[in-house]
Amino acid sequence: MVLAAFFVVGSLSNIVAPRSIVEEYVKWGYPHWFHFVTGSLELMTAVLLVRAQTRLWGSALGCTVMLAALATVAVHGEYEHGVAPLVVATLSIVVGWIAWRKRLAAGSMARA
Repeated sequence: MVLAAFFVVGSLSNIVAPRSIVEEYVKWGYPHWFHFVTGSLELMTAVLLVRAQTRLWGSALGCTVMLAALATVAVHGEYEHGVAPLVVATLSIVVGWIAWRKRLAAGSMARA
């Protein structure tokens, strides 16, 4: 749930982006409206993470979004901005691994 909350906060800060966030996206070579795409993907991630049935998909989407953010800041040499996406991508992988293991366990229980 903490990971989902992070993605809600991230999505809101991207959807209701102050001028500084929009300017960063433009500086990185993205269209001025791209913050809406990022915010929407982060919100979708949060929704998927909340439900156990879709948690694996949410963690995969969240990890993808964070790795894209990490790649963006790395390409532009803004390594200090890469810490948060790296931590969140790692947490997304952990949550996805746990969800996957639970799914496997539930499948083997159903066959027994």
